[in-house]
Amino acid sequence: MRIVITGSSGLLGRHVAAAAVAAGHEVLGVDSVPPPAGSGWRHVTADLTDLGIALQLVRDAEAVFHIAAIPRPTGRAAAEVFQTNMALAYNVVEASALSGATRFVYASSFSIFGYPFFTHWPKQLYLPIDDNHPAGPQDAYGLSKWLGEEMVQAAVARGAFTAVSLRMPWVQTPEGFAGQIGPRRASGDAGRDLWSYIDARDAAEAFLLALQAPVEGHARVMISAADSYMDEPTAELAERAFPNVTRNPMPGFASTFDLDNARRTLGYEPRHSWRDYPTS
Repeated sequence: MRIVITGSSGLLGRHVAAAAVAAGHEVLGVDSVPPPAGSGWRHVTADLTDLGIALQLVRDAEAVFHIAAIPRPTGRAAAEVFQTNMALAYNVVEASALSGATRFVYASSFSIFGYPFFTHWPKQLYLPIDDNHPAGPQDAYGLSKWLGEEMVQAAVARGAFTAVSLRMPWVQTPEGFAGQIGPRRASGDAGRDLWSYIDARDAAEAFLLALQAPVEGHARVMISAADSYMDEPTAELAERAFPNVTRNPMPGFASTFDLDNARRTLGYEPRHSWRDYPTS
């Protein structure tokens, strides 16, 4: 299948592009910067905030994976994060609709629920979070991801394509885990992440599953690792952080996200855990 992957040079995007190539798909990667040396897909360096460029590059796609975005609301002006992510989402969705692509897969985020960049703790109704939990973004990034889902929904409603929005926590790799998660644990801010992560290889597999899943309309699906990134049982962490919130069973080091919808809709089952990463 001919797949256009936006944001293909980033951490998530390059894992997704490599997995798609390995699965036998014809991949065009589009990013504002070149991919790592030795990447196995065709690449175009382009600015997709220009609708004309997006239309030109997506016109032959059978499927589109939209990953390109400013990935956090820190270090950039909030207005720039919002404007850039909204322009990217609109242009790529519109170009995909006009190209006749049949499947659109959108890289959404658990930030639609308010984490981790909130000003006030989100109104948490229950744990673990499932895909029926109300959204509640507070920051420019989370808001852009939520409105991106709504753009996808609008295109699906007019019959443009079928779609899957993959809601992901912090994407990790064995190489980067210790350097990122170690300081996060030490800072005391791990609860802002709901102690959650996803291995980039599992995220890439979810995109391929979303490509083939028998979805009608627009499926919004939470994916994550099966476990938290902490060494303390999840139920104990949740009891301290959310003493007045309804908590369903989260045995052992279970994720704070309910993956049943991902299993039903995509056949998704996380296979990688930081507990199996090399220690040196």
